[in-house]
Amino acid sequence: MKRTLIASVSAITLAGAASAQVAANATTDLNLRTGPGPSFEIPGVIPADGAVEIERCIAEGAWCEVSYDGQTGWAYSQYLTATVDSEPTVVYENYAPLEVTTVERNSLGGGLAGAAVGAAAGALIAGPVGAAAGTAAAAGGLLGGAIGADAGIEETTVTYIQDNPVEPVYLDGEVVVGAGVPQGVAVYEVPEAPVQYAYINGRPVAIDPETRQIVYIVR
Repeated sequence: MKRTLIASVSAITLAGAASAQVAANATTDLNLRTGPGPSFEIPGVIPADGAVEIERCIAEGAWCEVSYDGQTGWAYSQYLTATVDSEPTVVYENYAPLEVTTVERNSLGGGLAGAAVGAAAGALIAGPVGAAAGTAAAAGGLLGGAIGADAGIEETTVTYIQDNPVEPVYLDGEVVVGAGVPQGVAVYEVPEAPVQYAYINGRPVAIDPETRQIVYIVR
């Protein structure tokens, strides 16, 4: 899905510089996508605590173009923290003060469109790693990891999910362990397993049927 990026006339830049890079860290394993949206391909994954350089963000700050380990792509900024005034701060809520060049959303072609998107059904509910405070984000990263570890995902369950694809659903936000799946999204049973599953934002995921939280991402 090819999109043309046009810099906003209201882009925020440092004086005398074409753009400002900002150092940040992922609070959980985070998809690195080829564009700013959940329907773009995933060429890589930023690991929890992985250090990135933010190049720019879309105007609303939800998606940022980042560089990680020599690779450039787009990451969902609710799971990125940067140090502002000596405090870890979630990028999503503070993108403007970070002086990152912004890109208007409508210059990206209006967001999700076309058959490749599949069924749209609202937005993922941010997991604990999306907490507003830096300390809460760090604690949330540990909690998110524990959720996945406690899920008891067996190899036979992963194989079943891979071998039985279902209609994909694309939601605003990003697929991470601990994110909540809205009630309107259909989930499917895995025989003799304590989890259900769905295909969300290009990834098969295992879901806790009681909390509807994502507990495992099949990569």
